[in-house]
Amino acid sequence: MSVKIRLSRHGAKKRPFYRIVVTDIESPRDGRFLETLGTYNPLMNPAEVNLKNDRVQYWMQQGAIPTDTVKSLLKKEGFFTRSE
Repeated sequence: MSVKIRLSRHGAKKRPFYRIVVTDIESPRDGRFLETLGTYNPLMNPAEVNLKNDRVQYWMQQGAIPTDTVKSLLKKEGFFTRSE
């Protein structure tokens, strides 16, 4: 089973709010997921990102691949610059 770290859209029309989730590669965007890793609110100024860093690190070590958008959010939060 291949897993990805990606965004799941929630919120009202024209008011997006996203959850950062770990999901099977075949699941739909807002469908079934394994675990919620955080949230992303693009409407705040600056955009608000909340992460469970220990769980993100765990899933990355297990082979989860972040999507391009999630990877850029993780870079902005400084996730890849931390020493392990």
